[in-house]
Amino acid sequence: MDLDLVFLGTSGSMPTAQRAPTAMLLRRGGERLLFDCAEGTQRQLLRSNVGLIELREIFLTHYHADHYLGLPGMLKTFALRGRELPITVYGPRGLHDLFASLRRIFGKLTYHYELVELDPDERIERGEYELATFPVEHGVSAIGYALVERPRPGRFDAGAADALGIPEGPERGALQAGQSVTLPDGRVLTPDAVLGPARPGRKVVIAADTAFARSVVDAARGADLLVHEATFAEEERARAHETLHSTALEAAEVAQTAEVGMLALTHLSNRYFGGEIEREARSVFPDTVVPRDLDIIVVPFQERGAPELVKGGATHKHQQPAPKEVVPTVEEAPR
Repeated sequence: MDLDLVFLGTSGSMPTAQRAPTAMLLRRGGERLLFDCAEGTQRQLLRSNVGLIELREIFLTHYHADHYLGLPGMLKTFALRGRELPITVYGPRGLHDLFASLRRIFGKLTYHYELVELDPDERIERGEYELATFPVEHGVSAIGYALVERPRPGRFDAGAADALGIPEGPERGALQAGQSVTLPDGRVLTPDAVLGPARPGRKVVIAADTAFARSVVDAARGADLLVHEATFAEEERARAHETLHSTALEAAEVAQTAEVGMLALTHLSNRYFGGEIEREARSVFPDTVVPRDLDIIVVPFQERGAPELVKGGATHKHQQPAPKEVVPTVEEAPR
């Protein structure tokens, strides 16, 4: 199953000509999970080869304006397009208070929305994975998110199955799916008879605005991909600590200690172009990248290789098949 992360906005508090404020779209199979929704997020989706899809879930990390200002406009656009599919918005404590204000902006909607407030260290259980929250250090109600896939069954050993006399057909499929089977001769076989060691799932961790925090290190332990803010270079460490942000060097130290596969730095101050941030982090953690808007990081299963940055991967020159959630273009309804 494919897993990647589309970087819709990679700037800090203010947009630049090259970078929009924070937003990321995680794609796992047919699922689309949006993390933060800064000013201009819906336009970034429209500029990309993803399109303004009918998102079902949005996850906010905290309620500073540069992480949610795009949300009321997007919700209104969905209504103008006649959306009926419900949507769920998740966030730390304070989400209901935020929406009490935002309702005055987006007004009446054509669909139902649900608000789910999350505490740090909560888990949202899904079939093949879980979404876990963890505390960050930003001086306000704020959380990070970790998508953690469950281990997968080991590889099927056809030779062992032949030696055991397992017939071709549903019995082999059931064993490969991790289920015990009863053969026609009455023998009961468990999956470990024909499967190799369990294979690890993937882990993607998103730590938006945060100072250096041990909780982030713990949450990111062994992750395939850690997305961590790097608002400042090391020369501005005092400013980073004053505002409860991180330097590139501090983010790299988190990645090194947590032994992650790749570090992606985002939320850059508009005083930087990106190269200086990347060089600083790579002095501590070489497997660091600084994505630009509409770059993609592909996260394969570990046995298939390391995460890969695809520059411009979400631009139209890298056109991909549209997911099922895409809504056909319709005329805008009158305001």
